[in-house]
Amino acid sequence: MEHPRHQIRAAHTASTITVYQAYSPALGLPAAREGRFPAAWKRDRMTWIKPSFLWMMYRCGWATKEGQESVLAVEITRDGFEWALRHACLSAYVPGPHPDRAAWRRQLKRAPARVQWDPERDLHLRPLPHRALQLGLSGEAVRRYADEWTVGIRDVTPLAREIHARVRHGDLDSAARLLPAELPFPESDGLLAHLRG
Repeated sequence: MEHPRHQIRAAHTASTITVYQAYSPALGLPAAREGRFPAAWKRDRMTWIKPSFLWMMYRCGWATKEGQESVLAVEITRDGFEWALRHACLSAYVPGPHPDRAAWRRQLKRAPARVQWDPERDLHLRPLPHRALQLGLSGEAVRRYADEWTVGIRDVTPLAREIHARVRHGDLDSAARLLPAELPFPESDGLLAHLRG
């Protein structure tokens, strides 16, 4: 099935969207247990959230990379996610959305969020022609993410390991059936117009 090159696909409801992050168990397990990020979680650093489960698997190596052994599904409000997109800047200069490189740098410096479009991945974590969104949050956006937008946090590490085991055994159909259902995220009011490269 053909996908548009730049489209957000995610597990979402009428009021929430699920994004993924991977942490060390020392951070991930308390976050999942409490349903909120623990005090040790750094609010003064940029944090990247990913609506694509398979892109998260690519990034964390199916929960095997050091410091990324705990994969979290973080359910956040759609209002918060859309706020971040509206206040985001592309992480790299693209001539279309920006008049020049200097204007892009000024916007990037002010923006509390930034967007990268990276190749989506298949079950073997090979790149696909269409893109997956990564959304980096800093400053005000990080605080809102942790304190206002987060509805719930689940540990999906066992799911990641089960899917990976089925892929390793060549059982791609059953692996695919376990994947979270990611559908196109409704783009209202030109939500991504300034974020397509």
